[in-house]
Amino acid sequence: MEHKVGFIGLGIMGKPMSLNLINAGFSLTVFDLNQESVNAVADAGATPAGSPKEVAEQSDVIITMLPASKHVQQVVLRENGILEGAKEGSVIIDMSSITPDVSRELAEQAAKQGVEMLDAPVSGGEPKAIDGTLAIMVGGKEEVFESVLSVLYGMGKDVTLVGGNGCGVTAKLANQIIVNLNIAAMSEALVLAAKAGIDVEKMYKAIRGGLAGSAVLDAKVPMILDRNFVAGGSIAINMKDIGNVMDTAHDIGVPLPLSSQLLEIFHTLKVDGKINDDHGSIVRYYEKLAQVEVKRGINHDEKSESLR
Repeated sequence: MEHKVGFIGLGIMGKPMSLNLINAGFSLTVFDLNQESVNAVADAGATPAGSPKEVAEQSDVIITMLPASKHVQQVVLRENGILEGAKEGSVIIDMSSITPDVSRELAEQAAKQGVEMLDAPVSGGEPKAIDGTLAIMVGGKEEVFESVLSVLYGMGKDVTLVGGNGCGVTAKLANQIIVNLNIAAMSEALVLAAKAGIDVEKMYKAIRGGLAGSAVLDAKVPMILDRNFVAGGSIAINMKDIGNVMDTAHDIGVPLPLSSQLLEIFHTLKVDGKINDDHGSIVRYYEKLAQVEVKRGINHDEKSESLR
């Protein structure tokens, strides 16, 4: 039986993901507070709904892609929420990045009503959401995971069951540490090279094939050289994730000195008005410290007035 899919949260990631599900042939019912996004997805063939409850009533698989834990809790548990409308045996797939404890608590609440739940956060940002090649890390029961694989492959390329409920979001937290600290390490190197006066683009070409090469390097250096900080993954979202990393780590007794420093860098960028920029903007924290800008060509003794 082909799944009837519901999708709640049509933001920077959710909108292209839902469009890919339509293109994959799924019948889709959608809800978002932003009516413009709903209209755009409805124009592509989705059925709009008036509430999360209504989405759940029309679907046997209900996907949520929301900013933070509190939003997922509201949409699943509140009045007119998913659990008010979900039929027994239906599956909630939460693809948001939330904390493992909230994810497990939601799965327990859903189970009381005979509703299954998977946590299935993603990595790859907006570009991979658009081309349907997201990495999806999943927590939950194996048989439930197997039953919705076709839906997950409608949005992603690498789909992995990591373990039970909460394991997907835990893997995502680990992913976010690696991605964001990678950007920070790269930023230190770029700012050093820029202030030393070498051609940063040539340096990037020289190192990308060696041990310093990475998917992060290839995704972010061209954006930085173009001074393109339009968010594929915003400072706001990544700051929320690293906040979740630190809360979870402290709860279980894991000191994370570099991640804690990164959280302060994010807060500095927030104060500096860059909260909605791409997390490649981490470089601008270092640029401000060193009074230099990373750009194409050779940097000659850059001064602060050139910074934006």
